Amino acid sequence: MTPPTDAPAHSDRALFVLSVLAQSKVAMTAAELVQATGLVKSTLYRQIATLRRWGFVMESDGRYSPGPVSVQLASGFDGNSDLVMAARADMRALVQQSHESVALVTAVNDRVVCLEMIDSEHSLRCSFDRGRSVPASDGASAKCLLAHMPLDQRDALLDGLGESAERRAERAAELDAIREAGHAVTQGEVDAGVWGVSAPVLASGRRLRGAITLMAPITRVQGMEAALLHMTVVTAARISRALQ
Repeated sequence: MTPPTDAPAHSDRALFVLSVLAQSKVAMTAAELVQATGLVKSTLYRQIATLRRWGFVMESDGRYSPGPVSVQLASGFDGNSDLVMAARADMRALVQQSHESVALVTAVNDRVVCLEMIDSEHSLRCSFDRGRSVPASDGASAKCLLAHMPLDQRDALLDGLGESAERRAERAAELDAIREAGHAVTQGEVDAGVWGVSAPVLASGRRLRGAITLMAPITRVQGMEAALLHMTVVTAARISRALQ
């Protein structure tokens, strides 16, 4: 996770540390956390002490990872998220129809977070671990979410990429086209050999809740692109109706 340009507010520091740990696939040392958060070591240790006391973080051999309370939070989210509950049955149906992997994603700050993942039964398949996140910049999921979020939020995220004015204008034009089309399609943009299509999940008032993303090896989708795109868009629309 890229450290923010401004240090997080005092009340946000513990949550920032927890967010960094949640996004890491492996336990982290204090030195790694200092580098990832930009906090000085004394401040970092104070935040870790608070998080450990409440069970959000645990330590083993000098490395830190999410603690047991994080499991309770995840369980509570799974059982109470209207978005996940509304999406699961239609996601399973899309996997059965397409024979490819399907993810439910949402935007959190400058990241794309996977809320639910149903894998293809193929031995060669694409996947996105539930709970993991990637930068909200490239790939079908990120572009679909960026295209359909409020313009001020989208513009702030584009500004945060720090790209040239020309590249920023190109991105904005691409996102406008995606919003008009109602879906995003990318090929090998984040991971080589992966094709993806993503369609928005919208609540009442066209408020963005997330996106449904179908992903598959490029070699298997050739000639099937239009059909897979249609299946994904229909599935996202069905979930959107269930939320309204």
